[in-house]
Amino acid sequence: MNRKKKMNNILKKKVKKMNSKLHTSNKPKYVSKAERAKLAEDDNTQEQE
Repeated sequence: MNRKKKMNNILKKKVKKMNSKLHTSNKPKYVSKAERAKLAEDDNTQEQE
């Protein structure tokens, strides 16, 4: 029984890993607060020029 369980767990892990690679998230990439401030500052300088 333990051998069957171990093999099933291994196969389930492989399937899970492949499924996670197929389904990508639609969430936007995280941008830190400092990076947002830097981007906003760059936009302001470009608009003033």
